[in-house]
Amino acid sequence: MHAAWYEKNGPAADVLQVGELPDQLPGRGEVRVRLQASAVNPSDVKARAGGRRIMWDRIVPNSDGAGIIDLVGEGVDAARVGQRVWVYNGQWDRPSGTSAQYIALPAAQAVPLAAAVSLEQGACLGIPVMTAHRCLFADGPVAGKTVLVTGGAGVVAHYAIQLAKWAGARVVTTVSSPRKAGHARAAGADIVIDYRTEPVMERVRATVGAVDHVVDVDFGANLAVTAQILRQHGVVASYASTGNLNPVFPYADFFRLNPVIRPVFVYTMPEAAKAQAQADIARWLKEARPIFAIAERFPLREVVTAHLAVERGEKIGHVILTID
Repeated sequence: MHAAWYEKNGPAADVLQVGELPDQLPGRGEVRVRLQASAVNPSDVKARAGGRRIMWDRIVPNSDGAGIIDLVGEGVDAARVGQRVWVYNGQWDRPSGTSAQYIALPAAQAVPLAAAVSLEQGACLGIPVMTAHRCLFADGPVAGKTVLVTGGAGVVAHYAIQLAKWAGARVVTTVSSPRKAGHARAAGADIVIDYRTEPVMERVRATVGAVDHVVDVDFGANLAVTAQILRQHGVVASYASTGNLNPVFPYADFFRLNPVIRPVFVYTMPEAAKAQAQADIARWLKEARPIFAIAERFPLREVVTAHLAVERGEKIGHVILTID
């Protein structure tokens, strides 16, 4: 099969290779997917750069993708052959991800994809949408609540805005430029705050008073403001703390609120949470009009360029590898 891979950590141009590898074959309880699209997520880029130790001879990167099941392993219903699916966690605790023509993985990680959703769009669903779902719904419904989504132009945040609106919440979001503000509004945000030009705490208090639920892209950097705008019994669900991975937690400020503080790492979500996310995502795809923002597309042979596009952090939306 045609694939991209690396055998050591390092810069994309130095370690990524493209060529032929042995075809993947499904084991017991697995399916093989003939991939047509692969999404490059920040976690994939960080893993290749050195954020995750290599445990195998080579790594085929990327966890998310979409395609068509063409083989099933023992114990899997043969009727799944020919099914359009999106896949997630493809390269978590295994060497072979979605930067290839084929991937074999547990059948539960190949999720049926509605005919109305393209395979390219399906490749966007894994890590970002499941992360957004967990951040929003792990602690109960958000209908009628006010949700703050920080960094509203980011990929996860863009889906968090859409899912929160679908679920009946009012959404406040923060951004860092007029262009990003427009992107967040397109997703459905009710109130958009440019944190580079407006004081977030004052603007939140003036417009909504306080928030019930926070979906946070930078836990450590935002703690001081979060403590001042969160309602009692509120929820702070964070999927990153880029500025400070080990922030000092202002316990006294949060103690009075009786809040839920929830770190979210999609790769190790409970199995029940993964199943619920898949079911809710299927309903969302059917009932709403999801926006899939795709910033750039590259053929598999240009995997280095794709990784660099993600590393730069300037894009708005997904970077997709197309696979013939």
